[in-house]
Amino acid sequence: MLKLGVNIDHVATLREARYRGRGWGEPDPVAAALACEAAGAHGITAHLREDRRHIQDRDVWKLREVIHTRLNLEMANSPEIVALALKLRPDIVCLVPERRQEVTTEGGLEVAGNLAALTETRRRMNEEGIQVSLFISPEAGQIEAAAATGSQFIELHTGAFAEAFAEPARFEAEIQRLIAGARQAHGLGLKVNAGHGLNYQNLLPLHRVPHLVELNIGHSIVSRAISVGLAASVKEMLRLMANYNQ
Repeated sequence: MLKLGVNIDHVATLREARYRGRGWGEPDPVAAALACEAAGAHGITAHLREDRRHIQDRDVWKLREVIHTRLNLEMANSPEIVALALKLRPDIVCLVPERRQEVTTEGGLEVAGNLAALTETRRRMNEEGIQVSLFISPEAGQIEAAAATGSQFIELHTGAFAEAFAEPARFEAEIQRLIAGARQAHGLGLKVNAGHGLNYQNLLPLHRVPHLVELNIGHSIVSRAISVGLAASVKEMLRLMANYNQ
């Protein structure tokens, strides 16, 4: 069964727009996480960025206390965040590139050029019982490098796939890149997740990609929740995912 991890970052984005620096405020991303779990989500994803623009330290500590499914901490491979993750001990960390000027994570991690550093972080996480995923573009060299780090998962960056949705020829090319990437990763012993830019319109063609374990989706679900409520938006996404066959 294809799993759904709900990214709650943008619940925190809305809170911080009004209550930044106060240590409290609404909406509460922890309450949102619990609502997503109750609606059937298989896990919760939160990105603790170095600049703390949305998710705050207190959020991840509270999430660790209350989440009953699986806590996925998205994070840069920076000393401060690595140290925090080793204390927090989420179920899995997803290492992502991070730039201060971006609105959300854009582009995949450069694994091949940072093999030693990423392998060391992977080792430290695994020693604490934390699985490791690398957020990468569906490129053969990056997938091979990801396997070389010893990581358990990759998360295929679906941003180009999502951006090409309205252009059939380009969209088909991006689907084929994801299919090839997933097959390569599976052959190398990696488990395969996917995420970025996925929504209620572009998700169904992703069923053609084999070996997917989990989709991480945030912005679209939070946006839809404004109209129909969080529980309904999660259940609608799960229905779209239900017929996935590896």
